Amino acid sequence: MIVSYEAQGWKIITQRAHGLLAGQICAHWKQTVQLEKWVEILIATAEHDDIFNEFERNPLIDGNGAPINFKETRFDPDCSTKLMDMALTKSRFIALLTARHIQFTHGSDPLAKSFITNLKKQEPKWIKEAGVTKKSVATAYELLEFCDAFSLLICQSQIPPEGRRVEISSGPDGTPYTLYQKEEAIIVEPWPFAVDSFSVTFEARTIKKLKFRSDEALRSKLKSSAVDIYHLQISNHSHKK
Repeated sequence: MIVSYEAQGWKIITQRAHGLLAGQICAHWKQTVQLEKWVEILIATAEHDDIFNEFERNPLIDGNGAPINFKETRFDPDCSTKLMDMALTKSRFIALLTARHIQFTHGSDPLAKSFITNLKKQEPKWIKEAGVTKKSVATAYELLEFCDAFSLLICQSQIPPEGRRVEISSGPDGTPYTLYQKEEAIIVEPWPFAVDSFSVTFEARTIKKLKFRSDEALRSKLKSSAVDIYHLQISNHSHKK
């Protein structure tokens, strides 16, 4: 979960909703750099955080009974195995991108060391089976990581006020990208997308109760809570409405 406290209560965005937002961003990328297996890149980007299903997985609360933000969670070998198995039954290329993301997010976690070592051993075999190159996998993952970082900035409400800029990440062309807020739009520079302006949406839930007695109590609340749909416009600074 992506959790932030606001005046109305806990704002909670599920991992999968964040992933879907990343997929929407990816779908508009301008392919100035030739990317192999485009549909699989889109799918992998949208599904990169499917490892955490809040309706199934614990823990959801901390020792004080508050919802746990995703940054406080640790590597879970069972969930990671399930995620890789799902990717492997879809395509080797999606599995390669999923494995890269596990390495990116848990590379410094001692609990993940043996799991990541095994993923790295499997990578050459999967690359050969997918009929791609190591470079094409790296390029595709750089785009996934850019879209993930962009989505997280939005979901964590980390877009600075007053037009101040923040770095998103480097895209598959190695260019560092920044964003800032201008009126009702998010401006990205330099502009990397195929159209001059597009809209994205994501779902969030607002939970007014501050503490919960158990994971199941919060899960029940998440399931029954109304969903708020947020709409955002992402635009080129030179775009005229």
